[in-house]
Amino acid sequence: MPSASPELASPVSTVDSGLDLAAWRRTIHGLYRQVREATDLAAAHDLWRRTRDELFATNPVTPLLPEDRPVFTGLPTAPYDPAWRFEVPITPAEPHRMTVTTGTDGDVPFDRVGLVDVPGVGSLDVWRLRSYGGGLFVPVGDALAGKPGGTYGGGRYLVDTVKGADLGPGSEPGSIVLDFNFAYNPSCAYDPAWACPLAQPGNRVAVEIPVGERYHGAH
Repeated sequence: MPSASPELASPVSTVDSGLDLAAWRRTIHGLYRQVREATDLAAAHDLWRRTRDELFATNPVTPLLPEDRPVFTGLPTAPYDPAWRFEVPITPAEPHRMTVTTGTDGDVPFDRVGLVDVPGVGSLDVWRLRSYGGGLFVPVGDALAGKPGGTYGGGRYLVDTVKGADLGPGSEPGSIVLDFNFAYNPSCAYDPAWACPLAQPGNRVAVEIPVGERYHGAH
């Protein structure tokens, strides 16, 4: 994808694929707006799952490998569990820069702007993308990462505002909504040609997070 996104390198290059990517982004932005406005979170989560399944199955810029597309039946996603939704304040943290090296965009910097302490889960760094588009970024790698039938070894994304993955602020000033039911795999989980920032030590937790998108692949 273009450098406005943390998923920074992909095979997308033609005019048609650029339009397909724009359609994907519009769909995701609209989807998260509907989720933020929903009062029935289980129904909103089902909409999120079904919409993403349709995008993966039908949009030409799907990250699925060509050989995986004919047999795709949906992303492995756990049922909604409200116990995994949190509103947490972002607290100050010592500044730190993470640089992601990509094949097409060079070295792309992320600055740590704070952290969140999630009850029963642990602390997660909050990052800001320091390039065109900006945005907040919160990945997470849990104790199931890399295990058979578990979650993607490189971690999943909770917040990626530049791409629309944003459940909004919490009810208190300076807080954000983190709902692990909406954790999803980066594109490189499906196609190694993509370059994605992975969960660093400050975004790894020792607990199992059984909700959100799971991982049954081989990449």
